[in-house]
Amino acid sequence: MEVNSLRSWKLKRTIPFSLVGVVLMLVAVCFGSSADVQAKGKKRRACIEFSKKELEKALKREREGWQLVWHDEFDGKSLSDAWTRIPRFKNPSEWDKYMSSDDRLYKVKGGVLTLYGLVNDFLPEDTAHFLTGGVYTKDRVYFQRGRVDVRLKTDDASGAWPAAWLLPDGRWPHDGEIDIMERLNYDDYAHQTIHSAITEYDHEKRKTQNWHYTAPIKKGDWNVYSVVLYEDSVSFLINDKLTFTYRKEPEHGPGQFPYDRPMYLLLDMQLGGDWVGPINPKELPYRYQIDYVRFYKMKNEK
Repeated sequence: MEVNSLRSWKLKRTIPFSLVGVVLMLVAVCFGSSADVQAKGKKRRACIEFSKKELEKALKREREGWQLVWHDEFDGKSLSDAWTRIPRFKNPSEWDKYMSSDDRLYKVKGGVLTLYGLVNDFLPEDTAHFLTGGVYTKDRVYFQRGRVDVRLKTDDASGAWPAAWLLPDGRWPHDGEIDIMERLNYDDYAHQTIHSAITEYDHEKRKTQNWHYTAPIKKGDWNVYSVVLYEDSVSFLINDKLTFTYRKEPEHGPGQFPYDRPMYLLLDMQLGGDWVGPINPKELPYRYQIDYVRFYKMKNEK
């Protein structure tokens, strides 16, 4: 099956965004599993409070004209067919040099996907000192002209580098990269960045506007990282607060804004490298937790 067919098939399976749909989803969050049914006191109250906040956000999206067209709440016992595990490529970069498909690096439980970073003391046939898990929607689900929300929680550790980002099928960096979230070590802030041939190679043109920004996060807690993809701009948010917007500048040619194209989502745990620094094995295992991924389109968009 070709990529475009896969994309159309997946979108046909999604449900339109409505208040009824949101309520049913929130009921499932609080009361869906046997473990949740047994929850009492603070746990149940915290769940109800979380649901109220989610409902408020959903109503706000509806008023703003957004419609939920695709989402994954990770509420099964395994990954949905939207995802595949990221392989370690033949000539790995820093971000994928420890990537592995071993089951011990992945867990779907209680509505949360957890990706791990581990010391490799269990796969003797793999010479890598560390192993990390990562998933992507490549060849399955693509995103263009809409809003992507990812709700995440990350541990603290030296050399830790969890990320959520978008890539197209094409050539890097000429066809673009959008980093929705990158967090390093023990930082109480996250990085949000766009990449293109101009940001990587043309230092004069890239000075015309911000292409990278850092903003505070709720350390040790859940945070929602968002990117809004328009025909002529890309806007970033953390916990519904705008961090920055990168705009198309036609005078700089098509290479300045290669982002108005289908892109797939990567969620991956990374360890070590020149940017993040050395790994402390005593601080592993590391958990990178993903609560949901949601993709909205404007109601007047097809």
